[in-house]
Amino acid sequence: MKKIALFVALFLSVSLFSQIKLPRLISDGMILQRDVKVNIWGWASPKEKVELDFNHKTYKALAGEDGKWMIVLPTQKAGGPYEMTLKASNTIVLKNILFGDVWVCSGQSNMELPMERLKYKYKDIIAKADNSNIRQFLVPDQYFFESQKSDFSSGEWISTNPVSVLQFSGVGYFFASEIYEKYKIPIGLINSALGGSPAESWINEDGIKKFPEYYQEYLKFKDGTLEKQIDENDRKVSSNWYQLLNNTDIGLKNKWSEPELEDSDWKTMNIPGYWADNELGNVNGAVWFRKEFTVAKVNTATAKLVLGRIVDADSVYVNGNFVGTTSYMYPPRIYSFNADILKEGKNEIAIRVINNTGKGGFVTEKPYELTFGNDSIDLKGSWKYKLGTKMLPLPGQTFVRWKPVGLYNAMIAPLKNYPIKGVLWYQGESSTKNPSEYLALMETLIANWREQWHQEKLPFLFVQLPNFMDPKPEPGESNWAALRQQQLNTLKVPNTGMTVTIDLGEWNDIHPLNKYDVGRRLALQARKLVYGEKNLVASGPVFKAAEQKGNRLILSFTDIGTGLISKDNLPLKGFAIAGDDGKFVWANAVIEGDKVVIWNDSITNPSKVRYAWADNPSDANLYNKENLPASPFEATVNLKQR
Repeated sequence: MKKIALFVALFLSVSLFSQIKLPRLISDGMILQRDVKVNIWGWASPKEKVELDFNHKTYKALAGEDGKWMIVLPTQKAGGPYEMTLKASNTIVLKNILFGDVWVCSGQSNMELPMERLKYKYKDIIAKADNSNIRQFLVPDQYFFESQKSDFSSGEWISTNPVSVLQFSGVGYFFASEIYEKYKIPIGLINSALGGSPAESWINEDGIKKFPEYYQEYLKFKDGTLEKQIDENDRKVSSNWYQLLNNTDIGLKNKWSEPELEDSDWKTMNIPGYWADNELGNVNGAVWFRKEFTVAKVNTATAKLVLGRIVDADSVYVNGNFVGTTSYMYPPRIYSFNADILKEGKNEIAIRVINNTGKGGFVTEKPYELTFGNDSIDLKGSWKYKLGTKMLPLPGQTFVRWKPVGLYNAMIAPLKNYPIKGVLWYQGESSTKNPSEYLALMETLIANWREQWHQEKLPFLFVQLPNFMDPKPEPGESNWAALRQQQLNTLKVPNTGMTVTIDLGEWNDIHPLNKYDVGRRLALQARKLVYGEKNLVASGPVFKAAEQKGNRLILSFTDIGTGLISKDNLPLKGFAIAGDDGKFVWANAVIEGDKVVIWNDSITNPSKVRYAWADNPSDANLYNKENLPASPFEATVNLKQR
């Protein structure tokens, strides 16, 4: 009896193993790259025969000793839908397949940021998003150091409708919409991005060897032991911190969320703002806020509470009813709830804010309001507050997921057999810690990816960092500006394009919501560089050369389009010059024909020039007539010109 059971078990295991298996990418609804040979691949038992029926033809492959097999389809024109049938010991039918252009969307959070976060800004666009020719495959957020992964743990192709589009990359979706509207070609987006990731995490092992410090760091994590130790310790530290916070928060124990709470002894502060700037001081822990407001009449089913952004986490109650929570600082706080919670007369909002490090509070110059029907109540102004518990700052995490090579192995390597049209890249915020190395990192990354896809000229389009943080009144140093310069320098790599966004950021939000114009400007780059619209103006002015005449510099630019302009016809701003002492001062600037002339009477022999050189160059206003902004830059005047 035991022998029979063993035989059955062995038969079943061999039978299951011999089932042909496909990678997640090769699935229903996929968009395959048009006009190139296409790979269909997977796994089976060793030496198993695999057949593929497609478009009235049959293609065959024989699995290798390792069970891997691949079938190469001839080039196909854009179109579909098609079906494919794969046969071995089992049969798989793939449906609703299109041929079009496939773009990999990668980088960090501003590429990853989904349409869900933009649903209030682009409500009408989302409501009309219904196009089965625009599809996305969302790569799971994973990292792996030991080796290159051959497949993803999850993922499927989804087409656009008002619900599914909320999962799409905002930048990716707006890019795809522009390209589809222009060419009517199916567009597939492979969304492989991870918030906070530095460039080195997207480079493979061979490439990272060019950077000894990063390579040595990678080797520490390669066998997985250190990774597990750090992850376990980080989880333990975080769990203990929050457990102590909750156990000692007297606001939780005494139910400070209740509307009838006696709070006459609470202090007050103006919201938005940070409690470090008020009497409470710079403490970490849990702080509770309460505000009373009056409603004349409730005549709608749904209400919406907009609370800007809160540092770091919040839980919100209206009349004692929990209406929403957010666990980290970046997302906009927008909580919809049943308007039955509201009542005519006095109402109460209570917010528990958890701040684990730095300054806690409510980000300024954001909306804070309650809306219901056609009514709106401004929530800015005086709020009552009280400390629930004071904590030591939460120790920083190691963020193993951002270590070198890990994201390449898990989120890029499994794509290597899947032909693509090009890459959209939005990353750099996490690399501002050391801008000087960024060009070398990007040159290596682009070469890595081109080698992986066996495309020497694989188009690589990237977004230059937007404006962010407080504007500065005087010229000065800026890591964000230095990083933008490195991005500008990356244009020397053939078949690359850069989108300038210094007018699309928000000083108080590292995740600006205007992703429509980012996607549209990337599409301009693609139309010119990839789709062959050679006469298209796809970029704002890009610095070319500086010629010295006396104490003046005459600047020339490429990509001036039909002419240079000052935005809103205001005087040109954002230019600074320095003499041999290297100290920059603001410069006067005027447009003369297709050039810009700059000077400062205090600098008789200018040797350097900068434009929009700041974290937030909010007043930089040089554009071309196509309404595209000039790229920030720094340049040294050629000695031959002096």
